[in-house]
Amino acid sequence: MFLVYSPEGSDEPKRWKYNPRKIMSAEREWIERRTERNWSDFTKEVVQGSSLCRRALLYTFLKREHPGVKWDDVDFAWDELTLEYSKGELIQIRESAADAASGDQREAVLAKLDEEIAAAFEDPDDEGKAQLPVAD
Repeated sequence: MFLVYSPEGSDEPKRWKYNPRKIMSAEREWIERRTERNWSDFTKEVVQGSSLCRRALLYTFLKREHPGVKWDDVDFAWDELTLEYSKGELIQIRESAADAASGDQREAVLAKLDEEIAAAFEDPDDEGKAQLPVAD
């Protein structure tokens, strides 16, 4: 999964690979204190759309590149920050949906996922081992 930041006025969006299993312990602990959520809950809420959790994640990635950035400096419009599944993750989701969905719903879900797979960013690191972005 990728965290994609496209602030108004920027030419190119900034894309970071987001794998909750690869966030360092000091960063995880800071995020847990700031958001008042344990790591597992945080990762679920990032995917579900929690603004606070997504802000904390954006702050973490920005802080890596710009150590002087402050929490109060991180502010974004909702449409400037998105999560995008990689092609490998979408293929994994499609396989699960194909097994779980039935009837007309199945066809609609699979068609939508096929569209997303065709347009998705291909992450060479995902080949054969994509994992969903929720901590175990």
